[in-house]
Amino acid sequence: IRMVALKFLQQAALSALFLVAGCHAQQKAAVEGTPVAPEVRKRVLAELRQNFTVPSDVEIGIGKEEPGEFAGYNKLPVTFSRAGRVTTVPFMISSDQKTLARMEKYDLSKVLLAEDVAKKIDSADRPFRGNPNAKVTVINFDDFQCPFCARMHEELFPGIFDQYKDKVKFVYKDYPLVSIHPWAMHAAVDANCLFAQKGTGAGNDAYWDFADRVHDTAKDIGASHDVKQSEAKLDKITREIAGKHNLDAGQLNACMAKDDKAAVEKSMAEGDAVGVNSTPTLFINGEKIEGAEPPDKIQQAIDNALKQAAEPEKP
Repeated sequence: IRMVALKFLQQAALSALFLVAGCHAQQKAAVEGTPVAPEVRKRVLAELRQNFTVPSDVEIGIGKEEPGEFAGYNKLPVTFSRAGRVTTVPFMISSDQKTLARMEKYDLSKVLLAEDVAKKIDSADRPFRGNPNAKVTVINFDDFQCPFCARMHEELFPGIFDQYKDKVKFVYKDYPLVSIHPWAMHAAVDANCLFAQKGTGAGNDAYWDFADRVHDTAKDIGASHDVKQSEAKLDKITREIAGKHNLDAGQLNACMAKDDKAAVEKSMAEGDAVGVNSTPTLFINGEKIEGAEPPDKIQQAIDNALKQAAEPEKP
């Protein structure tokens, strides 16, 4: 357990919560109780604004005091919110109202190591590009309507993929943020209907054609802001791609009509279990990279994974 005085916290700690370039599902703000004394509240807000790099458009909410775990200190939850995203940070305030502190407690028994994460993600029956027998697997939890996912997709294909296609296996998993992206689920279902005809490899190729096209034209697909129109455009794209790859039209239409979301929801639950809460989120042999990071960071992570895979584990 660590108790750190506020002045010793890294100034970037809170602002980093809002700087990840990715799509985040909307969360409900914590319900505030009885506020602390007005003068104390003003001082807490001023301290946070002055000593942390908190963007001006981030709203700060001060919760109510609750009994704490340490003598002389009460719990004081502080919420930071912007654009529908809410993060609650547990602070503590002294009984004399003169000291603000932050306590961080880590349950080491619940820490997921990279190898644990890799085992929890099922990539055996998912669309892939690259070397199927590679020792390094890049898994991307993707949302077809997410603009940051489109940026990541563009970075991965063809640039990073061309560099590593003989050494790495690239896999996509579904994680549509349905609370903010109304046609993302439909796109995932359509994509999976294409992949369902993977027996000859055509379904796998069709899936990637779909991913390339939808990420490239997402703005056009959603231009009308009418979900039904967007879904109709997705269905048209799906059938065009199926025709290009000579897929069974009857099987495809039956799959699309069924609109079975079970596989997508299973993938979402899998993502939740390994800490996915925004898109895109990559796992490179289990190591997590959140948000649309620049290509050099992705390349460095892949290079590190390749190096580790080539070297025997040291005792």
